[in-house]
Amino acid sequence: MRVKGGTVRKRRHNKILSQTKGYRMTKNNLYKVAHEAYMHAGQYSYNDRKKRAGEMRNLWIQRINAACKNNDIQYKELINGLNKKNIELNRKVLADIAVNDPSVFSFIVKSL
Repeated sequence: MRVKGGTVRKRRHNKILSQTKGYRMTKNNLYKVAHEAYMHAGQYSYNDRKKRAGEMRNLWIQRINAACKNNDIQYKELINGLNKKNIELNRKVLADIAVNDPSVFSFIVKSL
């Protein structure tokens, strides 16, 4: 007996075509082209999630650096002082403190 995959194939194709709705030209209505576009889009989004982590770190460093300038200290001196005193505050937390609570940030700088 011959096995026919019509309904399964149709369901799989429709799933991809619904995911690629809004893509330009034939990428939203031809299965083969849509599937390739869908796979590339997934790879791009994965890569950009990794890039976003680096961009966030750069943003945190800029915020800490701006707060350091307000407290007359260099960024590198702050990080070095925190490491020497074994104060384990990461850049994300330091940036949050610098933006939301400048008095606490000044206290941290003075404790070095």
